[in-house]
Amino acid sequence: MRKKDAWKVKRWAKFWTPARILLFGFAALILLGGLLLSLPIASESGAGLPFLDALFTATSAVCVTGLIVVDTGTYFSTFGELVIITLIQIGGLGFMTIATFLTILAGKQIGLKERLVIQQSLNVTTMEGLIRLSRNVVLLTLAIELFFAIVLSLRFSAEMPPGRAIYYGIFHSISAFCNAGFDLFGDFKSLSDYVGDPIVNLSIMSLIILGGLGFVVMVDLGRKATRPKQRLSVHTKLVIIASFALLLIGTIGYYALENHNEGTIAPLAEGDRWLASAFASTTARTAGYASINYETMTEGGQFWTVLLMFIGASPGSTGGGVKTTTALVILLFVWTVISNKEHTVVFRRSISPRTIYKSLTIAVMATMVVVLSTMILAVTEDQSFLRLLFESTSAFATVGLSTNLTSALSEPGRIVIMVMMFIGRLGPLTIALALAARGNDKGNVRYPEGNLYVG
Repeated sequence: MRKKDAWKVKRWAKFWTPARILLFGFAALILLGGLLLSLPIASESGAGLPFLDALFTATSAVCVTGLIVVDTGTYFSTFGELVIITLIQIGGLGFMTIATFLTILAGKQIGLKERLVIQQSLNVTTMEGLIRLSRNVVLLTLAIELFFAIVLSLRFSAEMPPGRAIYYGIFHSISAFCNAGFDLFGDFKSLSDYVGDPIVNLSIMSLIILGGLGFVVMVDLGRKATRPKQRLSVHTKLVIIASFALLLIGTIGYYALENHNEGTIAPLAEGDRWLASAFASTTARTAGYASINYETMTEGGQFWTVLLMFIGASPGSTGGGVKTTTALVILLFVWTVISNKEHTVVFRRSISPRTIYKSLTIAVMATMVVVLSTMILAVTEDQSFLRLLFESTSAFATVGLSTNLTSALSEPGRIVIMVMMFIGRLGPLTIALALAARGNDKGNVRYPEGNLYVG
């Protein structure tokens, strides 16, 4: 190979950073999904979905969001539904995780470049045991989805033919675990027919919680179950505490805000009110299923949902948002500053300044993105500010909840929401790293400190 050609190859290899591979990989998957969903065979009518709407649906599926412009259960054919659920599964696990699993099955080696991409995809800090983790993620995911698919199939078989019940059970098990929120019940009603059904509610809630904990946490809990003497990591402890604290606080918040609202939970029996509140608290953490009508929810309830959606699920999971540990690290850092301590400590472990800076960066970037998109929607759409903020946050956090606004959005509005779903799935920091030019690193040069007054 000539020296000039070798230089070009080296430069091309440097261009494809892990962040860029993820960005372009997800974009290619979305484009392929949009093309497939726009085919006449993908719709019940055989007319074919307009490409922008098909691309919106594919983006929502790959980014495991659940926002839809056409009703999934009535508009798409079986082929279209299978395309959607495949995109959800690939988007939820990450295409690199699935590719790694298939490579392992084929008995081939995984190179350093691929390991770096997997590390970025799973949001872990080390490459130690990365291939084993990828394999365990896929196997654990399939096992959980299979178990709850059986449970849901048995429940649905009470009101539909066995074949359809099995199909519904598998579809909704995958959709719930991947925190996607797509459903097949039609008429944009999601799970409103099952608002008081404990089997459906608890199964979907369990899938959402497990999918939202993060793959590293699930593997860590699996090790703890088989080896009781092994200690859980600090990350796992923080995720569990944050997740269940948010679930409890969210449930109480919904019950307090909606208890007297005739448009949501007021007409329900007392037990069903608590069940609906718990379900709303769970699904707001990036799942998108709804057992109550968010359009008729009080403004307090809608804003409460915005807050829960913005926090989202946990790192390395199928969910979005700024993530539970990000919010918790910021709160711990704020407490450190208030209490005039030097180090931020949790479980007798110091949190590194780099982790704190990263958490603050993610929160600030996420806030800026949501604010900017809401402002653009305020120009393109003739809707109330709260509904636009709700839609924008739902898209960024890849939740999929809506005040029945998505299908009424203009074309510019749909493009904004598509961009928000894409940013939310990859994370604003990953996209910023992917788009940033790689120049000379002068980060190690230290300059004299300047006096700056804040607060």
